[in-house]
Amino acid sequence: MQKLLLTIDKISTFAGQFFSWLIVALTFMITWEVFSRYVLDNPHAWAFDVMSMMYGSLFMMAGAYTLSKNGHVRGDVLYGFFPPRLQAGLDLALYILFFVPGVFALAYAGYGYAADSWAINEHSNITANGPPVYPFKTIIPIAGAILFLQGLVEIVRCIICLQSGQWPSRGQDVEEVDVEKLKEMVNVKDEDIAKLDTLVTAKGVAK
Repeated sequence: MQKLLLTIDKISTFAGQFFSWLIVALTFMITWEVFSRYVLDNPHAWAFDVMSMMYGSLFMMAGAYTLSKNGHVRGDVLYGFFPPRLQAGLDLALYILFFVPGVFALAYAGYGYAADSWAINEHSNITANGPPVYPFKTIIPIAGAILFLQGLVEIVRCIICLQSGQWPSRGQDVEEVDVEKLKEMVNVKDEDIAKLDTLVTAKGVAK
């Protein structure tokens, strides 16, 4: 079971990391458009729509990736102090009541939007030759399906935690800076930092 959960985590991670390259594409595109608009006096009316679609694709495809890393924002002022079983019970209830219906509706409706868009060969109407919209709308049901699959994984994790009292492990990926590990790597102790703070404060008062 754990192997299956981690496999789906890897699928979500791959999707998120693959679409994260859109950040690089967006950076170059925005830079070129600013240069073209203000230096070459040659703006492109379609550029804003393309940028919006690229960012929207990135945002949607990052949803399952973020969920697989337990990285979505939650109001954990109290949640963090709860024992694992209580956390799992709350998460399970919220997944069943809100997540599953909402994401299923997203994927189902998104499929309809994408099908209609392909059927009429939909293009942006901001210009006469606006960029195609149907590839972007296709992302909606795909992102919804992957997010729904990852949500089922999280539901299984909740059930496992309710049974065992411990959260099952997740796949490792890039994380925020671990301050304690960084201190250990550079051989800096809390006492040294405190002394440095005292020294800086004393110099500031002396001035």
